[in-house]
Formats: sequence, C-alpha cells, structure tokens
Amino acid sequence: MYRHVGLYRLSSRPDLGGGLRKLSDSFKSRSLLKESSMAPPPILSLALPSGTGRVLSIQSHTVQGYVGNKSAVFPLQLLGYDVDPINSVQFSNHTGYPTFKGQVLNGEQLWELIEGLAANNLLYYTHLLTGYIGSVSFLNTVLQVVEKLRSVNPDLIYVCDPVMGDEGKLYVHSDLVSVYRQKVVPVASMLTPNQFEVEQLTGFRIASESDGLKACNYLHTAGPSKVVITSLNLEDNLLLIGSHQKTKGEPPEQFKIVIPKIHAYFTGTGI
Repeated sequence: MYRHVGLYRLSSRPDLGGGLRKLSDSFKSRSLLKESSMAPPPILSLALPSGTGRVLSIQSHTVQGYVGNKSAVFPLQLLGYDVDPINSVQFSNHTGYPTFKGQVLNGEQLWELIEGLAANNLLYYTHLLTGYIGSVSFLNTVLQVVEKLRSVNPDLIYVCDPVMGDEGKLYVHSDLVSVYRQKVVPVASMLTPNQFEVEQLTGFRIASESDGLKACNYLHTAGPSKVVITSLNLEDNLLLIGSHQKTKGEPPEQFKIVIPKIHAYFTGTGI
C-alpha cells in the first residue's frame, strides 16, 4: 500500500530492492521539482468561512501601546474578518510622549505593496479601513488604492477615520483638510470623525446634539451613507451620534449613545 505526499512516496513495507531508488527515478524527481518551481504560485482562496469579509487596513502602528492597526486588527479578527494590515507609520510609541522614533511609509512605498498584491491576484477586498495619514501625497495614493480596489470589487466598503486633530487643534498638516473634504468624503462609504474633525469636514460649529445631526445630514449629501461622530463634548457627557442613510434623498436613521465623562486627561488609547 502506498500514500502519495507531494512528490514523495511512502511505503508501509521495506524496500526489497535495498532501499535505494534507481538513478533514473532520481533524475525524474529532480525534473519534477524543477517544473514545480517554475509553476505559477497558488492563488489565495477568496472563499471565506463566514459572511464577514476581507479587510485591507491602512493605519499607524506603535511598538508600545495600542493605536491604529495595533488597536483594530485583533478585534476585527475576533469578529470573523480576515484582516491584512499596512502600517502607514511604525513608531516606538505614540506621539503624545516626549519623544518617539520610527519610520514613515510614503506614497510610492504604499503603491509598491499594492502592486505586489495585484501581481498575485490578491487585491479582492470587501472593506478598506484607513486611519492616521501624515501627508497629502500618501492620502492621494490612498485614493488611488480605493479606485484600484473598486476596479476589482465595485461593492468595496470604504471606512474612513479622518484623523486630523482634536480639541480645536490640528495634528496633521492643514493641507490634508481640503483633500479629505473634497476628495475623500465623496468616495467614502462610512466616516468616523470626532467633534473637531467633523467641524473641519463641514465648516459647521458643533455645539449641540442637533448641530451634530445636521452635520451628519450634510455629509450624507456629500457621499457617505454612514456617519458616526465618535465624540461630542457636551457639558458633563460625551455623546456619540450615528446616522445611516439607506436610500439617497431619504431621511437617515439616527441614534445617540450618552457616555458619562471621566474628569481626567487621556491621549488616545495608546497610553
């Protein structure tokens, strides 16, 4: 009885010929190995065990602490998503510390990774997730990535966290604001800005719950069907507002979550 494993043959009984294969068999095996090495690489199966999907996540990464991809990848995997991360930056720690060291991915390097995936037919994604982006050139390349992914899957869902600043202060270059407003918002499926960021995207001052709801409606007309304002700082509470416009031109479904405020200062989640 024999079992075949790849190119090798396993026997359940001893080799009566002395345990050595003939020289011709050896040459045949070498020939098969050579042919195998020149064969095209296997294509990753796109059949998933669940109805969740595959996510390309372009965000920051820190060695210490939890921000960007370090925060997003594992929870998404727990929810059943297959997540491929690209780190827009790789820092020793988040920038709230006195110093940090690391590397920043530029637009050319990002596109090189996308080309590598495309060369192996690995660009089928159901979702694209983007977070902190530090330059206009990189953000413009992200827009190219959106177009490329949608050429493969027109139903791609693009979830954009437009990380620009907080508490009245930008921590990205001001040039990024107009790119987000004019180019990113129209192609995004979902936006998740904070209070300061939604003010930058809409030009509205957000001082109440009704202001937040109006801002969501404004963004729906510009592009995304889903908007979540992750935090509105109103008196003694933080307010999360969500809005989903299922059909263009129709009133959206909107909700809020009231979050009790802890009177302390925190810098992101990467503390």
